Amino acid sequence: MELTPKMFLIVCPMLFLAGFVDAIGGGGGLISLPAYLFAGLPIHAAIATNKLSSTCGTALATVRFIRHKLVDYKLAVPSVICAVIGSSLGAQLSLRMDDSVMKTVLFVVLPVAAFFVLNKHLFKDSGEEAKTDKRTYIVAAVAAFVIGVYDGFYGPGTGTFLIIAFTVFAKMGLTAANAQTKVINLTTNITSLVVFLMSGQVVILLGIAAAVCNMAGNYIGAGLAMEKGSKIVRPVILVVLALLLIKILT
Repeated sequence: MELTPKMFLIVCPMLFLAGFVDAIGGGGGLISLPAYLFAGLPIHAAIATNKLSSTCGTALATVRFIRHKLVDYKLAVPSVICAVIGSSLGAQLSLRMDDSVMKTVLFVVLPVAAFFVLNKHLFKDSGEEAKTDKRTYIVAAVAAFVIGVYDGFYGPGTGTFLIIAFTVFAKMGLTAANAQTKVINLTTNITSLVVFLMSGQVVILLGIAAAVCNMAGNYIGAGLAMEKGSKIVRPVILVVLALLLIKILT
């Protein structure tokens, strides 16, 4: 598709904002995907290109957890395998759906994802370290596959869903759950990105520019230790979703 300056002027600032919001309180994906739709990308291209920019941000976060030795590799390996299978299936399913169907799904899924992302009461920190018993392996594998399908198919809220799965069902502490989540999320992003690249749906130049802005937003957001910073996350996400709803209906 033909790129215009207007697309970059819409996407780049919003992806910066998405990274900034994500670093402070999470939920950046609820801004980044609508950004591509606002710029005029068809829905499949928007999902595919969003994978390119989100993969870069997730990779940086994953490296940080690995450097701090917070990733349990014995738990990560089977999770990664299930994530690859799930996300590849989800991406292929997404490509097979008509644009009209995908818009309907978008209308339903984004508000649901927003509810989970914004409802911090769902996060239960047990304070425990990552476990490697049978229950944890099963939860990790099932969550990686099921949520991997969702991430390949759509994406926003994936990290939140994974953290909830680990903290609620596997009884892991938030730090350990977050570390395992980043590894799985990076896997699902890369896998689905490969599928979308092979289908020719990724708008590479726009995605790279967006990725740079997203990482810059993440960097600045993480560097601002603002106690009240998280208060801007909810209204920003709600405004973006409201604008997207208006765009879909008009």
